[in-house]
Amino acid sequence: MTTVTGHLRTALWLAEFGLPVLPLREGKLPFGNCTACTSSKTAGPCRCGDRPNMKFAGPCRCPAPCHGWAAATTDPAVLTSRAWARSWQRAGAVAYHPGGGGFTVVDLDNTDAVTWARQTLPATRTVPTARGEHWIYQGAMQSANGARPGVDIKSLMVYARWYGPGTGDMTTLPDAVRALIVKEETTPAPREEVDSSPPTRATWDRSVATGCRHNDTFVRTGLTRGLARIAACPEQGAGSTAYGVARFLAKQHTACPGPCGLEAIERQIIDAAVAVGVPEAYATRAVARGFNAVAVRAS
Repeated sequence: MTTVTGHLRTALWLAEFGLPVLPLREGKLPFGNCTACTSSKTAGPCRCGDRPNMKFAGPCRCPAPCHGWAAATTDPAVLTSRAWARSWQRAGAVAYHPGGGGFTVVDLDNTDAVTWARQTLPATRTVPTARGEHWIYQGAMQSANGARPGVDIKSLMVYARWYGPGTGDMTTLPDAVRALIVKEETTPAPREEVDSSPPTRATWDRSVATGCRHNDTFVRTGLTRGLARIAACPEQGAGSTAYGVARFLAKQHTACPGPCGLEAIERQIIDAAVAVGVPEAYATRAVARGFNAVAVRAS
């Protein structure tokens, strides 16, 4: 059993709230992979089975904190294990996987970025950092570096350094943040009309799910985990995974009197598949088949 002090104590406290955590070495970087895991970057799946951020996805049986964000865990037995002890002894900070906890961090890297956020984004929980602020929203999305000058989006498949609990009430992830990672076409095809902004993204709440027997946390947690599974398939299998996620989520609502408003989360599942290379038409068909495979009063 590892002695519980310093950064490990903070990590265990965060894990109690369902936030997956891992140690960082000096310089805010994860600890390097163990010998068994280094081959995953060059020679194929590593001997431990790999974790789902590598080129070759799969369940990782490695006991050490390898593979960066994907090693993050809420399991106190893992966090206090011998395999993690040396890393905690040398740790310079604690990190967490925002998407794994159902959150998105808008990382504002300088004063100009902070000023922009205050003028543009809805207020939420705010955490001071070494050079700027972290604005934390409830809800997960794809991550992106350089979403705009001085602004990174940290959610799925990345880690964020823990700077403290911050202040303010956390609000739901707004469309204004999601829109930051919408890529503009550099050579758009000719069109009769030009959209001035991306379409409004539907969100799931009681206004669209008046007959659903589940609460918001249940639905959003299931969606977040499903999006993470799709994001873990950058090479292959994302389309079939999107189908499976849609089918699984629909299955949870078979006993609801309806409507459950599942069409409000359909677009997010499609977008997650498109983000890892699935053609949009294919992703749309796969998700529709997943929902239609289960008899549910979605609307």
